[in-house]
Amino acid sequence: MPVTVKSFAKINLGLRIGPAREDGFHELRTVYQTIGLHDVIRVSMQRGTGIEIRCADPRVPRDESNTCFRIVERAMAALGTKGRVVIEIEKRLPVQGGLGGASANAVAALLGLERAARKTLTPAEKLRIAADVGSDLPLFLMGGAVLGVGRGEQVYPLPDFPATACVVVTPEIGVSTPKAFAEWDRLCGAGASAREGLLAPSADEVSNKEPAELRSARTGEGACPHTSRAGDRLTDQTKLTVPTGFGRMNELGRSLSAWLSGLYSSAPSDFLERGGRAGNPLLRLVRAGIENDFEQVVFPQYPTLGEAKGALVRAGARYASLSGSGSTLYGLFASRQAAASAVKKLRRAGWAAQAAMTLTRAAYWRRMWAE
Repeated sequence: MPVTVKSFAKINLGLRIGPAREDGFHELRTVYQTIGLHDVIRVSMQRGTGIEIRCADPRVPRDESNTCFRIVERAMAALGTKGRVVIEIEKRLPVQGGLGGASANAVAALLGLERAARKTLTPAEKLRIAADVGSDLPLFLMGGAVLGVGRGEQVYPLPDFPATACVVVTPEIGVSTPKAFAEWDRLCGAGASAREGLLAPSADEVSNKEPAELRSARTGEGACPHTSRAGDRLTDQTKLTVPTGFGRMNELGRSLSAWLSGLYSSAPSDFLERGGRAGNPLLRLVRAGIENDFEQVVFPQYPTLGEAKGALVRAGARYASLSGSGSTLYGLFASRQAAASAVKKLRRAGWAAQAAMTLTRAAYWRRMWAE
């Protein structure tokens, strides 16, 4: 019987682009947040050899360029497992939409392979393999709210936000991430290289009051959660590699560190204890001024995306943003009811919209294996 895994999407809560690196990637700083929209991955092992990708969506590659193929190929070697692996991808998320669908599919395939093969890689091995395959794969080995630095592959678990209603709008526009980066470089020119320090905070830049999760991650003692065989709780811990040579932070980093060391340290519990009267800390964070740099280059090229963001705001979003390089946009809402009402308004106006909730880390892992 195939192993079934839900691969949940992510949104980016702010995204800052730094200078191009020697390896061709750009330095990034972002907060990833998993949400309740998902694809479905089914993994089975059969007699024979090779990896087969099955998907009804013609836009999904079925060869070694598919992230599921690449991660399973590496994982099979690491596990010392032989056989024929069949991966069925049921697409519900937009392809190349900025929600991390292909990356989430790959991590789901990796976790499904472990169960199908009845073997387990260490959390450190999974992180290494995921980072080798793609920049935003490691975040899906954590779930919830995750700080991403480097090229996005260096991940640090943040304390959970309360579940927050959101609405996702998916215009039928394909945005090329490499082209968006190239346009960013053209726009910034020499100024891009001046935006240095777009990396992990140094010890003297973040208050000692910051959450232990972030402190421990930066000192090499962070936890990398993954599921037990029961799939219903977080287990094992591993050390995260601390990035070296990182100095100053850009404005997003400063906003995050100030917020983490101040308002956020007690906000989630206050929010829950007061039944929401303290205000949603996630909405407070995004109102602090974080932005997605890709909007500066993507909106002029694709005016429809800017219009979609405006439509989300007019529908009642407390905050709206492009996710990744697009083309998906999302809005955060004060309640499920407000999000449901916004979906109706947006659909009447011709937008492809759907409501979801952000997922805490525990909910991410629990629902991943739920039937």
